[in-house]
Amino acid sequence: MKKYILALLITTSFGLAASAQRLAYVDSEFILKSIPDYKSAQKQLDNQSNVWQKEIDAKFQEVEKLYKAYQADQVLLSEEMRKRRENEIIDKEKAAKDYQKLKFGYEGDLFKERVKLIKPIQDRVAATIKEYAEAEDLDMIFDKSAGVTLLFGRNTYDKSNDIITKLGYKAGIVKP
Repeated sequence: MKKYILALLITTSFGLAASAQRLAYVDSEFILKSIPDYKSAQKQLDNQSNVWQKEIDAKFQEVEKLYKAYQADQVLLSEEMRKRRENEIIDKEKAAKDYQKLKFGYEGDLFKERVKLIKPIQDRVAATIKEYAEAEDLDMIFDKSAGVTLLFGRNTYDKSNDIITKLGYKAGIVKP
C-alpha cells in the first residue's frame, strides 16, 4: 500500500512540475522574412540561381541541338564519324550534368552561397531567441515553422514579434 501511495505521489509531483513549465513558440520563417538582410540575401540567391539555371539550360539546349543534327546526318556518316559525334554528344551532356551538379548539387555553389549569406542571420536569430528565453525565464520555445507540429497555440504565447524587436527591427507586422 505504501508503494502505491508513493508511486501516486511521484506521478502527481511530476505532473505538477510539468504543468509549471513556461512555454512559448515562435515562427522562425516569419521572423526571417521580417529581416531586411534576409530578404536581400534571399533575393541575391534567387538571382544567382536564375543565372546558373539559364547557363545550364543553354548547355542542355546545345546537347539537344547536337543530337538532332546527329539524327538527321546519321545515315550519311561513316561508322567512325558516328562514333565521334556520339562521343561528342555524350561528353557535352556529361559536362552539362556536371555543371548542374556543381551549381545546384549537394554542397554545390548555391548551397555554399546560402550558408555564407543566410546562416549568419539564422545564427543571430537563434542566439536572440535563446537570450529572450533566458531573460523571460522560459523553459521551452517551439518553432512552429520548422517541422514541429503545433496544432494550437494561443497568440499570447507567440513571441515572434518580440524576437523581431529584440533583433532591432520593426515588429507588429500582422501574420497570416
